[in-house]
Amino acid sequence: MSTENEGNEGTAAEVVPSVPSVPPVPADAPQGSPGSTPASTPAPAEEPTTQAATTPMASVPATPSHTPHGPQSAAEANWPPPPAVPAYASHGASGGGGPVWGAPPQPQPYGPEGPRKRGIGGLVAAVAAAALVAGGIGGAFGYWAADHNPSGSTTVSASGNPQDLKRDPGTVAGVAAKALPSVVTIDAQGGDGEGGTGTGFVYDKQGHILTNNHVVASAADSGQLTVTFSNGKKYGAEVVGRAQGYDVAVLKLKNPPSGLTPLALGDSDQVAVGDSTIAIGAPFGLSNTVTTGIISAKNRPVASGDGAGGGNSYMSALQTDASINPGNSGGPLLDARGAVIGINSAIQSTGSSVGQTQAGSIGLGFAIPINQATNVAQQLIKTGKPVYPVIGATVTMDERSGGAVISDRGAGGTEAVTKDGPADRAGLRAGDVITKFNDTVIDSGPTLIGEIWTHKPGDRVTLTYTRDGRTATAQVTLGERSGDS
Repeated sequence: MSTENEGNEGTAAEVVPSVPSVPPVPADAPQGSPGSTPASTPAPAEEPTTQAATTPMASVPATPSHTPHGPQSAAEANWPPPPAVPAYASHGASGGGGPVWGAPPQPQPYGPEGPRKRGIGGLVAAVAAAALVAGGIGGAFGYWAADHNPSGSTTVSASGNPQDLKRDPGTVAGVAAKALPSVVTIDAQGGDGEGGTGTGFVYDKQGHILTNNHVVASAADSGQLTVTFSNGKKYGAEVVGRAQGYDVAVLKLKNPPSGLTPLALGDSDQVAVGDSTIAIGAPFGLSNTVTTGIISAKNRPVASGDGAGGGNSYMSALQTDASINPGNSGGPLLDARGAVIGINSAIQSTGSSVGQTQAGSIGLGFAIPINQATNVAQQLIKTGKPVYPVIGATVTMDERSGGAVISDRGAGGTEAVTKDGPADRAGLRAGDVITKFNDTVIDSGPTLIGEIWTHKPGDRVTLTYTRDGRTATAQVTLGERSGDS
């Protein structure tokens, strides 16, 4: 239904009663300038409603019994003398007083009309002259515009140069414009034909690229890695080092271009829930895609595979609702200033359905905190191998155990608590349930591992645990393990 006439259907316009006309002006009243030929008497005109309501009117004398020929003066016609008119009300040319502002437009019954008509005539002439001048200027401008516009169009267009549209550096557009040249799309092709697309970003001016391990795992040993910048230029790359447990890898461009601009690194420890986030990547191969959201949670325990059938990686992740999809992996998660606060690594899935091979964004994405990723990257660049902090105890991977339970036996039938290791020296033993790591509640083995790996070997931490229904604490100095094997 159209709303153009809504509310008006069936309501005809109300008829406004006509305003009574003013009394007719005597036929022998002067109707023209003195000396002009008398014209035929015009029909009396109705006065506008507003003026009838607001303008005081003088009474009109009765028509004389005989009509003298020729013009008469006011005295001869026995008309009452006109009221005094203030000087500021006069706009006639020479002595003749014009009508008072707001007076009704019908002929006045006193005084000669010549000066008034001359005044009105002058006003009309002035308006006409102004119209002619304006018309002349407009015509000249139109001729000039047509003469200087080959298309003949007189419309004005905005500049077509996008650089003329300045974006504030603090806007999403400003942040994206600055960051995109430092974000790359990674094409990983394994020797067996397996491969995929992921994302990375410039870590330093020497040509190191930071990304996820699972992005490059298929091509790490015998494959080909190609890095494409936002301007379309491609470069070959090789793996410097990768950490399966952290899901972090470092690449090096084989022939890095000059003028590389590393992305600024933020402080993931200072991130707060509700902070704005910007994710850049190549979801489903769509390079240079920018999405936005917020930090929706911190210290979220996440375990994910490396995409090559290897072991899991564990992280105490930053959770964001910025849209992250397959292909975003390894890309930067930026704060509102454009500083990297995380590496996009995993997404929550509702579960695979029949015929569905890849999950999409449901608003739950997870990023490795950049403080942790930086520590790992520096170690990989330095030695090519990751170093992991450890407590020297094997815990179960049951995610619903109410804590991290120290197993009865370790891998390969070894002792669950390494002899003379950090946990052993702190008095921990098999069957103990670790419930807190410093101030963080621990609800499972993966959560404990994720928290441990946010630290460095040698850090001193406090573990809260239960044994036989009793709660106790232990001070533990973290040990280290080199490599993924």
